[in-house]
Amino acid sequence: MRYNEISHFSHPQHKLKFEYTEVLFKCDGCKEVGIGSRYRCAACDYDLHLHCALPSPSFVHPFYTKCSFQFYARPPGTVERYCNACEKDVTGFMYHCKSCGFDLHPCCANLPVVLDDGDVKLYLYRKVSASCHRCGRKGRSWSYRSSCKKYNLHVACVKEMLVESWHDHQIMANNSNFGRGVNNNFNGGGKLETRIPKGTLQSYQKRSGNKGKMKKCSEMAGLAIQFVVSAVLGDPTTLIAGVVGSLISK
Repeated sequence: MRYNEISHFSHPQHKLKFEYTEVLFKCDGCKEVGIGSRYRCAACDYDLHLHCALPSPSFVHPFYTKCSFQFYARPPGTVERYCNACEKDVTGFMYHCKSCGFDLHPCCANLPVVLDDGDVKLYLYRKVSASCHRCGRKGRSWSYRSSCKKYNLHVACVKEMLVESWHDHQIMANNSNFGRGVNNNFNGGGKLETRIPKGTLQSYQKRSGNKGKMKKCSEMAGLAIQFVVSAVLGDPTTLIAGVVGSLISK
């Protein structure tokens, strides 16, 4: 359920309003990147993913049916923790299973098991033996794989791509504002690129041989990447996937 305005324990001084943005933002709850739907306090520049703003107190994940995940505002204990879905550090809001010790970012915990826009259907797997289209490696983190089993993308690789985009943007912003005393934060710099590195799809394209087939495979893989990126960002919708696609193509 979505509300136009909410009160949240992490930001008691002001209410947070629901809004939609086509600009990447950093969630102040889980400390991860987001896009699309969010709850925001404009006065304080405070943002939350929907999953972080309206978390479930507990849930059971289909990959870990014997686990009971509980919501935590901060990682428990003193040991550094990482997300079992994306293998990235957990530094803010999270879900934790006391009995197994597994951890999940809120957005990773809510990754759809199936992404389907009518043309592309992708399934979430805990482990996939096929190579990832971005890194070329097998195994690693959770992955999305197409129904035809030709396209595979690690959730971890999507996270790395977004972090690289973030850092590149910060460097450009710092260079452009050097000496001017301008503090250009993550939200203020316009749309960030989530460009897929050159060569990401080359290995499959070379194997296909046929140029027409190669183009079709590239297009389908591009659509798959758009939907996986939008899901990892916390808004797995056709609308936001189109926005992600425009960012990727730049």
